[in-house]
Amino acid sequence: MELAEGAAGGGFLGSILPLVLMFAIFYFLLIRPQQKKAKQRNAMLAAVKKGDKVVTIGGIHGTVQELREDTVVLKISEATKVTLERGAISAVSNSDEEVK
Repeated sequence: MELAEGAAGGGFLGSILPLVLMFAIFYFLLIRPQQKKAKQRNAMLAAVKKGDKVVTIGGIHGTVQELREDTVVLKISEATKVTLERGAISAVSNSDEEVK
């Protein structure tokens, strides 16, 4: 009887080990990179400032004219301004400095 109980314990460890390894692989290949990417995106959105040239998720290029808590006003052309959610910003092209 003792031998059978010992084998059953080893069987449990043998059956749980592949599940633990699969979780570890998923964590390091999928979950962790996604969290890192989300952190970088949040930092980029928090760093947006007036005068930055940005590209929206829809592909609209514009210059930030005004920042509010959750929204951004973009100047697309001389007569066109659009209010968007901050999350709609896909990328910051560069900061435009005053050219004299």
